[in-house]
Amino acid sequence: MAVVHLPSQLASRAGAAEVALTAASVREALHALVDAHPPLDGWVTDEKGGLRQHVSVFVNDRQADLDTPLGDDDRLYVVPAISGGGGNGSGEVRVLVGTRKGLFVLAGPRGGELSVAERWFEGQNADFATVDRRTGVELAGVSHGQYGPRLMRREPGGEWEQADLAFPEDAGEVLERVWSVEPGELPGQLWAGVSPAALFESRDDGRTWKLNRALWTVPGREEWSGGAGGLCLHSICPWPGRPERLAVGVSAAGVWRTEDGGESWAWGVDGLVPRYIPEEARAETTMFCVHHVERCPERPQRLYLQFHGGVYRSDDEGASWVDLHTDSGLPADFGFPLLTDPRDPERAYVIPLVADVDRVTPEGKLRVYTTDNAGEEWQPLAGGLPQQGAWLTVLRQAFAHDGGSPLGLYFGATSGELFASADGGESWVTAARRLPPVLSVRCG
Repeated sequence: MAVVHLPSQLASRAGAAEVALTAASVREALHALVDAHPPLDGWVTDEKGGLRQHVSVFVNDRQADLDTPLGDDDRLYVVPAISGGGGNGSGEVRVLVGTRKGLFVLAGPRGGELSVAERWFEGQNADFATVDRRTGVELAGVSHGQYGPRLMRREPGGEWEQADLAFPEDAGEVLERVWSVEPGELPGQLWAGVSPAALFESRDDGRTWKLNRALWTVPGREEWSGGAGGLCLHSICPWPGRPERLAVGVSAAGVWRTEDGGESWAWGVDGLVPRYIPEEARAETTMFCVHHVERCPERPQRLYLQFHGGVYRSDDEGASWVDLHTDSGLPADFGFPLLTDPRDPERAYVIPLVADVDRVTPEGKLRVYTTDNAGEEWQPLAGGLPQQGAWLTVLRQAFAHDGGSPLGLYFGATSGELFASADGGESWVTAARRLPPVLSVRCG
């Protein structure tokens, strides 16, 4: 029998994350799925019997259509596209901006100036903040100069409370910073990346957390070393619809991949060139300074990576990498933030900086660069952005999209400005000014 895997939103309606059934095609499987679980009627297919606009299906590891045949051993994955505010190109947007002086929640018209709707954690670093769009739960990694770091959690309409995220006593380490929180593919599942580099998992919507022991004790870990930002796990890339598959980025220890839900891990650095290491020492080094990694939801085998010198693409789930910089149109290959388009695996965005010794925008011009052919060529997007005297720095978590169509883009600089586009980067506005230095940006 074929097995249908459901994302958390649909699993809660069906009462199961996996459904086994007999069907000769994807179309037959979806009809059988609804027959067995009537609450799913209308959620995956529309009134005409076609797939919903923002729903994709995969058979095993390949994207499929309704007429794709199914065998008894096949696995069918229903994958919702990432969606967010302003999906019709208009409306309101809500943006969570983490800064060195607290968390600012900005609100206003999509593509226009935003105002401060809320401010939390005054006087503390809001290192990262996001919202789980499945539940509306907000999570914020905050740190205080005297009292240390913690992960805060807020239910919709509720108060902020501290989550139970800490290293177990036998790990011999203490939490230094929460770098990232990412929803998983199972109901209630969340992943958190922290410093010192470790991965935590929650199965109760972020209330309690458990250290992933397999990555914490992976052979060779004792040789890991950090970059300028310390030894940190900052990028978490779930595979849509497949909870057993995950990739993470560690500075400075490369990309790590699991195919069994975190029980075991494989290193993925083939093709990455650490130019900051003497050439004769590169074959033995573990210091692969990954700055950011993003997966393409519509083609999960593909990931893009911003390296400490180089922008790379992988088409084999992060096992090997191809350098995209050479003669491609980028003014520099150093930088921190990177985004992929949730609906187009050929399109990605980066914000280059001059180099590791001069971490500002090249020539004092603020430009976002995009590719529409998987990194073979890059073009600048600068309409509305300052092109003189803009010596800005944009950090790795300070670039986000809202999932809308056309895509809304948002990034913040350490100068305290937030820039926004409602048309995929073709035009920009300064959405907020005079904020504290921006550490993270996410749409809520």
